[in-house]
Amino acid sequence: MKTCRRFTTIRKEFEREIGFLSAHSTRHAGRPAAKASAKHALSAKQQMAKALSQHVGRCPECG
Repeated sequence: MKTCRRFTTIRKEFEREIGFLSAHSTRHAGRPAAKASAKHALSAKQQMAKALSQHVGRCPECG
């Protein structure tokens, strides 16, 4: 699937955020902050999927 530059940018931003949240969760394992970060990472994954699918639906270059 050929994608545009904007698709790549959206994906990289979300992956960066997910990486930070996952690393925080791992660093603080066993604490309430770790559980919250893990939930936020899961939510960010879902938001990324939604944002990318909406982008593909609208973008003439990707869709």
